Amino acid sequence: MALIASDVDRFEAARPRLEAIAYRLLGSSGEAEDAVQETFLRWQAAEVGRIEVPEAWWTKVLTNYCLNQLTSARARRETYVGQWLPEPLLAGDPMLGPADTAEQRESVSYAVLVLMERLSPGERAVYVLREAFDHSHREIAEILDISEAASQQTYHRAKKHIADGRARTEIDEAAARRIVEEFLAAATSGRTEPLLRLLTQDAISVGDGGGKVPARAKAFEGAVAVATFLRGLFKGGPAQRAIVGGTSEIYAITANGGPAVLAVVDGRVVGLLCLEVAADGIVAVRSQVNPDKLVRATERWAAEGHGEAPLHTL
Repeated sequence: MALIASDVDRFEAARPRLEAIAYRLLGSSGEAEDAVQETFLRWQAAEVGRIEVPEAWWTKVLTNYCLNQLTSARARRETYVGQWLPEPLLAGDPMLGPADTAEQRESVSYAVLVLMERLSPGERAVYVLREAFDHSHREIAEILDISEAASQQTYHRAKKHIADGRARTEIDEAAARRIVEEFLAAATSGRTEPLLRLLTQDAISVGDGGGKVPARAKAFEGAVAVATFLRGLFKGGPAQRAIVGGTSEIYAITANGGPAVLAVVDGRVVGLLCLEVAADGIVAVRSQVNPDKLVRATERWAAEGHGEAPLHTL
């Protein structure tokens, strides 16, 4: 049955919400867009007149499609070159979805996206639908074809897994910028001592190059190892400029609601370092340098037309 204009308009109005769900589930903007488009194609092929609440139908189709993608993604990531990290999104990106409550902001923080990789696909779906989009357990049960009791149990299990791995303290944008500025001052000082004062003793640093940009396959663990690595990373020099294609301009930004360092070469984002912050310091530095996962960030950075001077160049 062919869709009429009002059917298409109704779906397009829901597209941002659907993309936000899919991004939280898949950790990739491109895969999220593909999932929503697949949902639209199935909407086109459905008997639309028999669907009473299209929004609920779309959410069910989208979520179950993403569950299948997550299952196959686990197999693909076994052959992924190096560490796999989610795709970070710059502040204001509509795909970040609702941010009215602490739970919604938390659910799309970079640290939680990383932690959600440890959940089963079902746990991840229940956590996202409940925590970020306030679906009732009855609605989640209908979406996933499980019982309400199973939804509740899965949610509590997923939330415990997330809470057990969390150390982050929620901070506002101004505080995030101050943290990044202090971090950059320490990282570019040429000494490890200023970095050691910012890092927790059990800090880690991990990067995702996807086999396209050099990135250590194993995480750096402990403040000394992380500080030593960061001192070298921010030293710059001809070799590093050759890798990224020129001189990097370094900015303090917010990504996924947290403090981040952005590296730009000739308008192209070449790196995004997301800092996870706790009350006693920086507990993790996660670097996304895979160019495939920086395309959307580059597009958004260009669209915003930044006129501010970089904090540093490498």
